[in-house]
Amino acid sequence: MISEKNNCLIYQYDNETVQIEAWGKNAVRIRATMNASFTGHDWALEEKPESLGEIQIYDDKDASAVVYANMYSGKNESFGSLTNGKITATVNADGVISFYNQDKKLLLKEQWKRLKDTPSMPLNVYGREFKAVAGDSFRTVSRFIADDDEKIFGMGQYQQKYMNMKGCMLELAQRNSQVSVPFYVSSIGYGFLWNNPAVGRVTFGINGTEWLAECTKELDYLVIAGDTPAEIEETYMGLVGKAPMMPDYGMGFWQCKLRYQTQEQLLEVARKYKSLGLPLDVIVVDFFHWTQQGEYKFDEKYWPDVPGMCRELNEMGIRVMVSVWPTVDYRSENFQEMMEKGYLVRTESGVRIAMTCFGQELFFDATNPDARSYVWSKIKQNYWDKGARLYWLDVAEPEYTTYDYSNYRYQLGSVMEVGNIYPKMYTQGFYEGMKEQGDEMPVNLVRSAWAGSAKYGALVWSGDIVSTFECFRRQMRAGLSMAMAGIPWWTTDIGGFHGARGDDPSFRKLFIRWFQYACFCPVMRLHGNREPQKGFEGDVVSGIGLFGSGADNEVWSFGEEVFEICKKYMFLREALRPYIKEQMLLTHEKGTPVMRPLFYDFPQDKRAWEVDDTYMFGTDFCVAPVMEEDVYERSVYLPLGCSWKDVFSGICYEGGQTVTVDAPMDKIPVFVKAGSKWEINV
Repeated sequence: MISEKNNCLIYQYDNETVQIEAWGKNAVRIRATMNASFTGHDWALEEKPESLGEIQIYDDKDASAVVYANMYSGKNESFGSLTNGKITATVNADGVISFYNQDKKLLLKEQWKRLKDTPSMPLNVYGREFKAVAGDSFRTVSRFIADDDEKIFGMGQYQQKYMNMKGCMLELAQRNSQVSVPFYVSSIGYGFLWNNPAVGRVTFGINGTEWLAECTKELDYLVIAGDTPAEIEETYMGLVGKAPMMPDYGMGFWQCKLRYQTQEQLLEVARKYKSLGLPLDVIVVDFFHWTQQGEYKFDEKYWPDVPGMCRELNEMGIRVMVSVWPTVDYRSENFQEMMEKGYLVRTESGVRIAMTCFGQELFFDATNPDARSYVWSKIKQNYWDKGARLYWLDVAEPEYTTYDYSNYRYQLGSVMEVGNIYPKMYTQGFYEGMKEQGDEMPVNLVRSAWAGSAKYGALVWSGDIVSTFECFRRQMRAGLSMAMAGIPWWTTDIGGFHGARGDDPSFRKLFIRWFQYACFCPVMRLHGNREPQKGFEGDVVSGIGLFGSGADNEVWSFGEEVFEICKKYMFLREALRPYIKEQMLLTHEKGTPVMRPLFYDFPQDKRAWEVDDTYMFGTDFCVAPVMEEDVYERSVYLPLGCSWKDVFSGICYEGGQTVTVDAPMDKIPVFVKAGSKWEINV
């Protein structure tokens, strides 16, 4: 039965209810359940915008139904449609849902294989499947017909070589360096949000697309139509929330290493940057500066005067960022209180331990608003009030020692049902706390995210990655995928995190190439766990002596040639500040990612959709990183539609062609639109 109720198009058959409704501009939201009612969760979506849509219901005798009926099934039978701007969703008498743009071009259609649809294949495969798993929860599958020519971009951060997700199978789960943000933009003119935080997977096969949620109460997704990727992306960001304005300090250079063990070590580094006349905006106090995991405070033995340290740094124009983990050790002074109040993640069976990192730890439950408030109260007391007002939210997935998602439970539900939303709520707690204290532009460096995290000031970095050129290439594509998934603030550990010696000539080449690339990322941040390890002395109770501090990781740590090249790009970044600020304003106001694939700005250029090793940095710069060792020239495709000027040589090229340019060790190929007001002298 097809009907209209509360401005929604409703399909009901047996125990299933499907609800189709207009949601914002050019978008429709689909929900389906076998339960008596919908949950009411909006998950990634903001409060519903005013948008009613136009609903039509036709029976099989209505001649006006023929045009759409023929489009979706080739038959003249009853169906309903809902039109909202540039998108129309239809559902026929059998419950098959299809989506069209304003030109009545088919964008997406559920895939059903039944005897009545395909007489030669009595397979009985359904476009929507529900299999009971526990109580009123189901294992659900949603299937769509594949388009042979379609390309798919977004979906978050996966450590793979592909940027076009067509043909990929992706786990919908959070892990260290894997960030599931289930939104993509299609080359055929639509965007798709899987609005469900359940653990699962998606397969973008050539013979069909299949979304799986292992445990959920309902199907929930959103489809957006648009004429360009930019229009789709901006619509999406308007529905899930745009990033705050990036503050000025976020646009400069950030310094970090595995960890500075003491206050004096950190201050010595900051003073040296200033004595050398080098720009530095943020310096990071990384993990195990604390007395114990879950106590959220400096160990006074090693950090005796935090207010004085922060004052000195502020006088130098440097802000301090402090690492925070969601782990709470059984030995923490806060453990018992948090346990009594129900602020800790639960286990379904076995010993109640979620992580083992120099102790036995549980994560605080970020889905519990009272737990978020409690943790923030400790942060405010021990960090904020002492002048340390920027936070690095590490282990944000959270990183279970064994990723046995079925064994953990949050207040909001089992991890299997809601687990992917944890990093968003982790960031939310800090964002809201900082806003309460008057910070109008909160930034939190965080290791994971989900759809809608951007509005909470989430600056995602790509996790504990390895120091190789292969890994570097993966990060470049991952950053563009994050941008298309709606996470516009993104960064990497320059040089990678694991497995490199500062005196290794091969690593130094990698470091230089990565440093150049980072100059043209939303945030330019140096971090890494360099070898050989040192700094094992100290208090082994808190771990400060068990975990070393890593070798030096400052720009002067890798030899004179590296240092001179680093200085060049640090000052280039400074010269770009006004440009970056303008791009960040577009991010804040429109949702435009700072770095994005070429097709974002040049959708009519078919070749731009094929390029995955070159990207736009804002509106005016085309960047082509060198991502292989001992390579000193690069072939670069320059998009059609304008002329491009090499910022190093000054040579101009017409767009729509591939050019080969020199790329000596001190140069990353960068081109600016001819005539741009942002032309720079290098």
